[in-house]
Amino acid sequence: MNQYNAVSASNAENAPKNIGPYSQSVAFSHYNNLSAQLPLDPTTGEMIAGGIVAQARQCLANIKTIVEHTKHTMDDVVRLTLFVTDLSDMDAVDEVFTSFFSSYFPARTTVAVAALPMGALVQIEALVSHGEGTIPGAPQAGDLIKVARNTVHAPASSVSSQSVAFSHYNNISAQLPIDPKTGELVAGGAAEQAKQCFENIKAILQSIDHVMEDIVRITIFATDALGVEAAKEVFANLFPRYVPALTAIAVSALPQGASVQVEAVVSHGDGTPPQAPEDARHIVIKANNTDNAPKGAGTHSVAFSHYNHISAQLPLDPATNEIVAGGIREQASQCLQNIKDIVESVHHAMTDVVKVNIALKNIHDMAAVDDMYLRFFPGGIPARRTIGVSAMTAGALIQIDAVVSNPAGTPPNA
Repeated sequence: MNQYNAVSASNAENAPKNIGPYSQSVAFSHYNNLSAQLPLDPTTGEMIAGGIVAQARQCLANIKTIVEHTKHTMDDVVRLTLFVTDLSDMDAVDEVFTSFFSSYFPARTTVAVAALPMGALVQIEALVSHGEGTIPGAPQAGDLIKVARNTVHAPASSVSSQSVAFSHYNNISAQLPIDPKTGELVAGGAAEQAKQCFENIKAILQSIDHVMEDIVRITIFATDALGVEAAKEVFANLFPRYVPALTAIAVSALPQGASVQVEAVVSHGDGTPPQAPEDARHIVIKANNTDNAPKGAGTHSVAFSHYNHISAQLPLDPATNEIVAGGIREQASQCLQNIKDIVESVHHAMTDVVKVNIALKNIHDMAAVDDMYLRFFPGGIPARRTIGVSAMTAGALIQIDAVVSNPAGTPPNA
């Protein structure tokens, strides 16, 4: 019997068919990565009629169908990311959102983006706990539990938990630059706001006996390209010894009029019960860079336990660190080649990728991107999300990041 977890992709017949070469859900080890769901009618494959309330309900219904297809429930969701094209729609979305969760609210990120596939008003993606794991024929012994926690030392939300741990990962809700004492946005520009976001993350981590160096991935959302760069500078100064994987995205708007929002994924070496802390306390973070990929603000790949997180890749030639010549096809190919080189530098293959996130300057470029994408993922296995953004670094048309399975785990191979 194979002792390692295997990538397990699935598609539900009663959920909408994918509009590209990807799977609805891809499980590996103790997590199941769902592709971002659009408000599509599963019978017709068409966008449903109605406004934001109807569309939000359909997105969540599609997620529920996929989750139940994998023999889980909505209360197994540990993180949700909501993308809307108009942030003023969020009150209506929240009313729908709360009706799908009976016992608790997952960690959550909410952003407004320039465009979504097929002209949707909303798109929602989910990360789901997968207690039985994916070792063929050998389900996880015992029922791992989900641990959701909040602290008064960071801003609270009525629709999300600050941190949700499951197995060896802890998912932190995206933090706004809110002073937890006043509940107000801090004064200043993007740099000051980024500092407060990270302070809030630090307070959450301290409340659950973690430190900043336990972070494996950071995602920065800023409302313009200059804000992205300012937040990246703050990020770089916070991690003098070890730098997490990084994705930075320029979005259209953020909740409460913020200029910056930051989310984090954190290593959780002692796991959640019934994993015994003494069995896993020496699991280590393994960060790796390769000369075969462009240098960036984040570490190329950061592995912990059974997952490896790849920093977002721009279409940069690693030899020159300049944008490659050509249009969207050439740029998409270069992003994917950079990811492939990083993945292979840590002794993995593209078939180990479980999730891909794509940001496009022009959402209508997706068909051309798929032509290139199929050369790297001919089986269309990874789960995927695609968003349109208003600005991108250095004239890039596309940016791609990835999450990769890590079957052998990091020491002690727990």
